[in-house]
Order: sequence, then structure tokens, then C-alpha cells
Amino acid sequence: MAKNTLAVFNSNDIYPVSADSTMPFSQHRDIFYLSGVDQEESILVLFPSATNLAHREVLFLKETSELIAIWEGEKLNKESAFATSGIKTVYWLDQFPTIFKQMMAEAEGIYLNTNEHLRANTEVETREDRFIKQVKKDYPAHSVHKSAPILHVARSIKESIEIELMQKACNITKAGINRLLGFVKPGVWEYEIEAELMHEFLRNRSRGFAYTPIIASGKNACVLHYIENNQECKAGDVILLDVGAEYANYSSDLSRAIPVSGQFTQRQKEVYNSVLHVKKEAEKMLVPGTLIPEYHKEVGKIMEGELVKLGLIDKTDIKNQNPDWPAYKKYFMHGTSHFIGLDTHDVGFFQNPIEAGMVFTCEPGIYILEEGLGIRLEDDLVVQAKGPAFNLMGDIPIEVDEIETLMNQK
Repeated sequence: MAKNTLAVFNSNDIYPVSADSTMPFSQHRDIFYLSGVDQEESILVLFPSATNLAHREVLFLKETSELIAIWEGEKLNKESAFATSGIKTVYWLDQFPTIFKQMMAEAEGIYLNTNEHLRANTEVETREDRFIKQVKKDYPAHSVHKSAPILHVARSIKESIEIELMQKACNITKAGINRLLGFVKPGVWEYEIEAELMHEFLRNRSRGFAYTPIIASGKNACVLHYIENNQECKAGDVILLDVGAEYANYSSDLSRAIPVSGQFTQRQKEVYNSVLHVKKEAEKMLVPGTLIPEYHKEVGKIMEGELVKLGLIDKTDIKNQNPDWPAYKKYFMHGTSHFIGLDTHDVGFFQNPIEAGMVFTCEPGIYILEEGLGIRLEDDLVVQAKGPAFNLMGDIPIEVDEIETLMNQK
């Protein structure tokens, strides 16, 4: 942080639906990352150079009471807030305007926490947005800084406790996949598969899916973000699953493709093994020093070779291709990897070299609309200082023979 500045982080709102209904609360990942506080109407202020030592890190919480505990459940009090966060100075939220004014009188600048994820949808005004507007109105003479770049670096390198929580999320996802392999057969519906997964996730103390699940049978698998999950799974089709459990706010993100009838056709097997080959080769490049844009180009070249083998493109297609949209993009139109952590599409700088401790998905795919076939295979991998990346999902079945054997066990 710049000299004599402070930083402020707000919790998320509880979002209304209609009447007196609300969506379940989900904490803003930045305040959770920095403090461990998983509660609405919370504010964290960091002021490293404050002359009052008690104000160098401060939590503001909604004041709890016995009545609130009866209606909404127990909330953090000052003692439990310290136990959760390690932050000694805890005030009630109604004290924020007065104490914040004192802190700002001493500070020369403020770090504001804007959402700078490249895929962010910022149509809905957040609690953070409202705070930023008010600060700029009340303190126009202060210098303004961005907290996002600092957090993008910090959050992209996972600590050991974070890896443990992500491993737990992946283990819960594994339990869900193992449950499905004995459940899927012709005539089941996509939403029944979703229900089986949710059952297994909840019984393992996950709060559910880390993101909206994709359970796409047949041609539905060629829609990259298919989430209707309302069609019957028919004999001979392949189901593309893009699902993952959350655990303690940490995400897992897995993709598998399984045959409805328990056996892949020869063509399905060929396409599947091509995707698996690309995935295995891509994983070898998830090492320190790799540049993500170059990595994606190299994966594209490997995919190009597989698509030629499958007869989906030929040398003429490659010769005449648009360099900005290569021929392979007709059948593999998305990227191979993204950061994962507290967010499924976690924060981090794609232009910076990969470092040890970063966690990435690896998820190549081939989508052949004319054949009603989509295959995507995805695991979550931790970059190591030396050697290959560690696969948090390494024991989840992925080979064709494994999947067919497990699906046909009596």
C-alpha cells in the first residue's frame, strides 16, 4: 500500500427476490479472504500507518442481540470475531461513520475495492459500489487507489490451508461422480442427475454447487453454458457434466463425459481419447514461468492435430484459416485454463508468468454439433515449484475403461 493510506472492504448485500424473500447470503470473497468473516453487514478497514495502533486493522460488525439470535441465528460478537479473524479491534457498525471520519482525517488516500475481474457482470449495484460513491462525495481531496491489483496477486497464490479446503471440495465432487456412475442409465433425466449430485454434496457438508451445474446430454453438450438440465438422457448419447462442490466458500470445478448406456461407441471413444490426450499434454505446461496466452496457443496446436486425426478439419482448413480464429476453434472454442479458488473463475493476472501455488483448471473439449456429441474433461491442478502440477482430482475416474467398468458394476 502507498504511504499513509487505508483500505476498506465491505461484505455483500443480502439480495431480495420479491415480497419478503431473499437469496441465501454469499460473502464477498475479498473480505472473507482477509478476515474470515462470513457475515452480512460487515466492514474491514486496514490502516497500517495509523498512529492509534488499535486502528491499524479494524472490523465493524452489525450489533447482535438475543432477539437476533432467536430469529436469525447466532451472529459474531466481539469475542468470536477476534477468534475468527485475529483482529483485536471490533466495533459495532453504527460506530463506523464517526470512527471512519477520524481515520480519514489522518489518511491521505484510500484503497477502494472495485470488481476488476475481466468477466464481471456489474449491472447490479453492490454494497461496495454504494460505499465508493459515498466516499468520493465525502472525501474528494483524498487520493484514490485500487485494491484489486494487490488482491489479484495475493489471492492467486494459495496457502496450504486453502489447498486443503479445495482438496476437500474436490473430494466431495468425487463422491458425487462415483454416485452417478452407478445411477445413470437410459431414461434418467438431467435434473435427476443434478439431484443425485446435490444429495451427495449436502450430505458431505458442502452447501451445494460451486456454480450453476451443467448436465448436458446429447446435443445439449454442444451448448457451452447449458444449464436447463431438463431433458431425458437417451441410449447411445453421452452426458457432459460440468459440476463441482463448494466447501467453506472454496470451489471445485470438474468436467466429465459419461455414456448413458454405460459403453462408448467407437467414435465417441475416439473423440474422448483425443480430448484426454490434449488435457494430459496441456497439464505438462502448467509449471512456473509459463505464460498463459502462449500456453493457450500451444494447446491449440495440439488440439489442431487431434481434430485432423478425427477428420473434423484438414490441411486446407488450416492453410486458409483466419489467424485470429484458427480452424480448430470451430470445435474447441473456449480457453483451456482459468484460475480457481474462492471464486470458480478466480482472480489473477493472465499476463503474468505462472507461479508455484497457483491453482488452475485444465479443460479442453471437442464439440461436434452435427454428431450431437460434446466432450469436455476438466480437473483442478496446483502448480508446484518443481515437477508436474498436483492434480486435486487425480483419483476421480477419467479413463474410458475406468468409467465403463464402474458404470457396469452390478
